[in-house]
Amino acid sequence: MNKAIITGMNHRIDVVYGPKECGMLEERLSVTKLPQSDVLNDPSILAEANYIFGTWGMPMMDEGFMRAMPNLKAVFYAAGSVKAFTSDAFWESGVRLFSAWGANAFPVAEYTFAQIILCLKRAWPTIRQVWKEQSFARQQYISDRVPGAYGSTVGLLSLGQIGRLVVDRLRTLDVEIIAYDPFVSQEDAHEMGVKICSLEEVFSRADVVTCHTPWLPQTVKMLRREHFASMKPSASFINTARGAVVDEEGLISVLTERPDITAILDVTYPEPPKNGSPFYTLPNVVLTPHIAGSIGDECRRMAQFMIAEYDRMIDDQPTRWEINRERAATLA
Repeated sequence: MNKAIITGMNHRIDVVYGPKECGMLEERLSVTKLPQSDVLNDPSILAEANYIFGTWGMPMMDEGFMRAMPNLKAVFYAAGSVKAFTSDAFWESGVRLFSAWGANAFPVAEYTFAQIILCLKRAWPTIRQVWKEQSFARQQYISDRVPGAYGSTVGLLSLGQIGRLVVDRLRTLDVEIIAYDPFVSQEDAHEMGVKICSLEEVFSRADVVTCHTPWLPQTVKMLRREHFASMKPSASFINTARGAVVDEEGLISVLTERPDITAILDVTYPEPPKNGSPFYTLPNVVLTPHIAGSIGDECRRMAQFMIAEYDRMIDDQPTRWEINRERAATLA
C-alpha cells in the first residue's frame, strides 16, 4: 500500500484534515500525521512516503528535503499559494504538485459578495453613526446617497476564479457589472455579463470597487492615489486580494480627505498593519484580519479537493488543480 504523510503547522493539520478527510485518506493509503516541527527535526522519517498531503506550514522543499524523500511522487497542498515552500530543487525533481487554491476561492467570493451588499446599502457608515451617536438616525441615513442593489455599478479588478465567482453572485442582483482585466476579451466578458473597462474607468464609475488582483512584481502598488481620489461620492473599495497591490499611503491620504469613501480591507501590507497605522483609527476603514479565505470548517473543502484530485490522478483521469512552475508564479 502506498504511503502518505499529512503535514503542516500542528494547529492547522486537524483544522484542514478532519476525521472524515483522514478516514477517506486511510481508505486509500497508509497515512501518518507529521507536524512541520517533526519533519524539520528528522527528515529521515519521510524516506518511505510516496505522497504528501499538506496545508499551511509546509516545510521548505529544498534540495535536502527532496533527498530525504526519494520515493515522493506527488504533493497535494490543501491551501493556496505554493510559493513559500517550493524551490528550484523541487521543480527540477519532476514531482507533481496540486493546490486547492480553487477551493479557497469560494469563501473569498462569498465574503466579497456579502461586503458588496453592505457597501451598496452604506451599512458601515450607518453602523458607525449609530454607535457614535447612540441613536437610530434613519432619516439622515435615507437622505444620504445610498446606491443600493438596484441600478448601481459594481467594478471588479481581475476576473480570475474568485472574480468570476463574484460575478456569478452579482448576476442575482439588478446591478451593472464592469471590470478591469487586460487578459479577458470583450467577447468573453460579454458572455459573463460584464463590460471590460480601463482601470481608471472602473474607479470613476463604480459604486463599489472590489480587488481580486494577484500580487506579482508588475502589480505592486498598481492601485494608486489618483484611482481612489477619482471614486464617486460615497463609493466603497474592498480588498480581499493582497495589500501589496495598493499604494497604501495614497489610499490613506484619500480616505483622510474623503470621509465619504469607505475601505473594507481584509488584507494589508504589511499584515497586520504596523502599530500606529491610520488604518486602525480612520473612521471610514473597516479592517478584518484576513478572514475572507477558508476558516474553520471551510478549510475541509480544500482537503476534499485534494483527495478528489488524488483519485483523478490515480485513475489516469484529467486533473483539475495541478500546478507547474509557470502557473505557481501567477498565483497570489
